[in-house]
Amino acid sequence: MRLSLLILLVIVEIQAKSTDSFITEKEYAQHLYENPRGIGCNKCHGKRGEGMVISTYKHKGEKRVLRTQEINTLDYNSFALALQSKKSVMPKYFLTAKEVKALYDYLHTQTK
Repeated sequence: MRLSLLILLVIVEIQAKSTDSFITEKEYAQHLYENPRGIGCNKCHGKRGEGMVISTYKHKGEKRVLRTQEINTLDYNSFALALQSKKSVMPKYFLTAKEVKALYDYLHTQTK
């Protein structure tokens, strides 16, 4: 019994060392895109970052449309800068450089 337990523990340890993470980079990025800090990018920018209409409203009698930007076609520098700067309704997420890169790579693999 002890030998079986010892063998099982050794196998688990070897497998744990063979993988860096329990989720793939793509799964990590998908989770970030769908729920980075309470509200996902997909809620405003669409499933693949294609942009979408959030709302239509009237302002001083004039019809207005609140539309998000298509983010799956931005180059990396523009994408990273957009995440760092405060936009009118875009929340600031305080993402790390690794998270920004993961999101960018995820969006650019989704569009193909």
